[in-house]
Parts: sequence; C-alpha cells; structure tokens
Amino acid sequence: KFCCGRERLPPKDTREKIWRHNPEKLMGKDKIYVDGAEPGDTLLVHIHDVELTRDWAVSAQIPFFGGLTSTMLTRTLQDPLPEKVWIYRRQPDGRFAYSDKFSIAPRPFMGTIGTAPDLEALSALTPFAHGGNMDVPDVKAQNTVHLPVNVPGAYFSTGDCHVAQGEGEACGVALEISGKVTLSFDLIKNHPISWPRIESATEIMTVGSARPMEDAARIAYTELVLWLERELGFTRWDAYQLVSQAGKLYVGNMVDTYYSLVAKLSKEFLEK
Repeated sequence: KFCCGRERLPPKDTREKIWRHNPEKLMGKDKIYVDGAEPGDTLLVHIHDVELTRDWAVSAQIPFFGGLTSTMLTRTLQDPLPEKVWIYRRQPDGRFAYSDKFSIAPRPFMGTIGTAPDLEALSALTPFAHGGNMDVPDVKAQNTVHLPVNVPGAYFSTGDCHVAQGEGEACGVALEISGKVTLSFDLIKNHPISWPRIESATEIMTVGSARPMEDAARIAYTELVLWLERELGFTRWDAYQLVSQAGKLYVGNMVDTYYSLVAKLSKEFLEK
C-alpha cells in the first residue's frame, strides 16, 4: 500500500504558498525501487484499490493558477483571482458537498503517477512522457497503467489522491484528499514505450502531455495508432482509420505546465 496526503497545511501558510514552493508536499514524494526494472522495459502498475482515508476533501482557487485565469505561461492584464478554499464533507449518502447547492459522487483516482524521467529533474506539477501529474481520472481502481522505465529501478511514485475531478480540472484543484492506494507491479522486459498507457476491462488508452493542447492530442492519438499497429495486429493505416472513426479523446488537465489528453478505444474492436 502507498499513502498520500500525509502532510498537514501549516496554519500560517496559504495553500498558494505551499503549492508553489513545495508541491511535493501535496503530491507525494516517496519513490519505489522496482527490482529488475531496466531502461527499455515497461512497468505495469495494477491498481487494486484507492481508499479515501478522510471524510472531507479540499478544493481551492489559487491566484495565477487555473484554466480560466492569467498565469505565468498565459499572461494577460487580468488581476489574479482571489484565493478561496472549499471544504467538502462526506454526506450520509456517501457523496461530498460543501453546501446544499450540489453534491459530488466519489470517483477516486490518483492524479499523479509515474516513473523517474531520464537525464532531467521535473517539477512534481509537470506531466510528461514519464507520467507525472497527468490528472487522468482513469488512473483508478481495477485499471492498469503502463509506464516507461527510463532508469534502473524505475523509481515509481504516486500521489495527489482525488475524490473526484471534472475533465480538464478547470480551476486547477480537484477534490483533494488523503488516501491509500493498493498496487502490484509487473515488468515487460525489453518492451520500450514512449508515453503512458492505461488499460481497463473495456478500453485501451494512451496519454499525451504537451503545449499547445493539440500537440497533446496528436501524441495521444499517435501512440494509440502505434499500439494497434505494433502489438494488436492492425496495419498502420487501418489503425489510423479505426481511431479516426471510433476513438475518443478527453482532457485530463488544462492547467499544468503541460496539458494532458487521453485517447481511448473500446476493446470491442480488438476481439476479432
């Protein structure tokens, strides 16, 4: 089991201050060394359970952070949005709410999951080819995440447990909570992949992270086509045609240093 969300917010620090200057406190910083993992392997991460360990969750509005405000990378003359914090509490029916306006059904997942990148250090806020802070709701129980191994031992990490999140994580902060995730690992030796993959009982998925957003979409769809071609018996152009007519695409996050998009395809097309 892997724990996240153990840190408490110091009383004199704002959420914005902690987030900007020490993001690993919010996202988990422990690493798992995987025996036998070598560059060029694929690490399979089987997610057995994501357990929420509190009855309350937090969302926030952070100055100069989020999808609908001026940021360091998307500068405008707009003043920063005011800092606000919302505390969502578990209701008797199991949903989470901060008022009587609406409630959210729990859909637990891990916002951050990845291996160590090669040749560089990346912020805990950054999603990229190694995985990282992708904020993809399909990183959830009963799914398997495929990650590239870039360094000996892989140095796997996860964190950023969420009760739920809308596609895109528009304000930049999901329903953040502490949790325990139960995982097991397998290795596919000498099987390099370029970007993360996700597999559920009914779908295969690929994740691309980049700016602008259309480049993230191109990465995700290209990786899906190549998966079909190289491992699932399709020609490249048949795979391209299938993805064009039956593929789906959604936004994991539209707020981080790179945006993350997920391309997916139903396994019904793989059964013949």
